[in-house]
Amino acid sequence: MSVNAASVELRTLGLVGGMSWESTASYYALINRGIQARCGGLTSARLLLSSVNFEQVANMQRNNDWAGAAKLLSTQAQTLENAGAQAILLCTNTMHKVADELAAAVSVPLLHIADSLSAALHADARTCIGLLGTRFTMQETFYKTRLVQQGIDVIVPNPQEQDDVHRIIFEELCQGILREASRQRYLEIITRLQTEGAQAMVLGCTEIALLLDASHTDIPLYDTTALHAAAGVGFALGEG
Repeated sequence: MSVNAASVELRTLGLVGGMSWESTASYYALINRGIQARCGGLTSARLLLSSVNFEQVANMQRNNDWAGAAKLLSTQAQTLENAGAQAILLCTNTMHKVADELAAAVSVPLLHIADSLSAALHADARTCIGLLGTRFTMQETFYKTRLVQQGIDVIVPNPQEQDDVHRIIFEELCQGILREASRQRYLEIITRLQTEGAQAMVLGCTEIALLLDASHTDIPLYDTTALHAAAGVGFALGEG
């Protein structure tokens, strides 16, 4: 539904990004394109961005310092709220491991990435998905459980496949490196997950959409970056 550009009062979104900056750039573009498509004219999004040093965050992940990561990201969210953000988007799947701590640190809504995914899956009547993401997202419960609680069954790659998916994310995609061999490896894993019953594939890391899109496979792909950005657009337009 389009909006009258002259009369629209956009809410301000706060983005906690930099994890990696490659996917944060996608958020910026997707949200602005979504606002422009809905409002027309020269309308663009009202955005505040706090972009962290991903090397620091990655070190915390490797050292299992999730408390430190929660404190760091919560501080960024508080800074954005104090600057006028009316909702927060944490522009990463993996770091939603500390989403509860971040949400508790601010008084404005945190738009959870898994909730935007779940809404899209339910709209399409998908109840069983394959999940690609970092090792943390694929192995731990913080993400999968939130989907399961909303009626979505989750299938993850086997341990060797998880190693390959994780390595490609950190050694290639987060550094802007796109390799055809890596795309083919992802497609092999997707095909195998289909044989286990996955009705669709979730790109559960915000960088994976840099490598894969619907032109590469017949199985439906759910790009969490695009879905999360769309949720931000909806909130900015007063729909949530």
